[in-house]
Amino acid sequence: MRLASFAGTNGVVRLGAVTDNGLIDLRTGARNLGIAADTFADMISFLSGGESAAGDARRLVKEAPQGSMVAMTGIRILPPVPRPGKIIAVGLNYRDHQIESGAKEAPKSPMIFAKFTSSIAASEDPIVIPAGDPQVDYEAELAVVIGKRGKAISEEQALTYVAGYMPLNDVSARAWQFADKQWVRGKSCDTFCPTGPYLTTSDEIADPQALAIRARVNGVTLQDSNTSKMIFKVSQLIAHISASITLEPGDIIATGTPEGVGAFRNPPIFLKAGDVVEIEIERLGVLRNPVAAA
Repeated sequence: MRLASFAGTNGVVRLGAVTDNGLIDLRTGARNLGIAADTFADMISFLSGGESAAGDARRLVKEAPQGSMVAMTGIRILPPVPRPGKIIAVGLNYRDHQIESGAKEAPKSPMIFAKFTSSIAASEDPIVIPAGDPQVDYEAELAVVIGKRGKAISEEQALTYVAGYMPLNDVSARAWQFADKQWVRGKSCDTFCPTGPYLTTSDEIADPQALAIRARVNGVTLQDSNTSKMIFKVSQLIAHISASITLEPGDIIATGTPEGVGAFRNPPIFLKAGDVVEIEIERLGVLRNPVAAA
């Protein structure tokens, strides 16, 4: 399934399933079929419902109850998880990116940092460059969305905790990131974590380590790689993170970016107002964001 969060003209957040025939409002569909509608109040409520909620959603997609289809006009597509509990990001997780960054050796264990949840943005939302132009860069990443609560998860069981996957742009203010000697401020500016356009459930992705991943700026491909090149696989990241941090439904893990980011090009390429950035991951769709000045 492909799941999207959206809001109507009244601003109320709703959960939908993206189908070839259009968008299904799952809560409305549930009411029409006599299924517990509160399960579909929002993405985190749905994820917290586990396999039972997923089964109901699959039924709703199959039957598309009368009155549940949503006209795309007059709605706003939101980030698939509009307000995750945590955004846990991973640095230097592709060998070629590690090399281009000047790091002499690959990390011995995953390099973990946080992005504040207030940085979340949707596909088509503008990436806003803060005043002073702190060298804003793009980073194509595979995002993992957690589906159930877990602690000390084994690598063998890790993928059973994944609800789904989506494109993510780990937008970075390089001047602040490098000057601060730690990464949170430079990577947590408002609008610096676009995600979407939708969440593809994990049953649709047999192997998260076999997906083409690309970034384009103004139609020019600047990153072109594959998730098979990760140093630490998704299962290893989940095991490492959950050893010390409880993972909960809706938490997002940004799994790192491949080579080709703007800061390490010669000459460097930084985003400017008027640019359009696209992050495309095989089978997960295209995340598209215009760039604007503050």
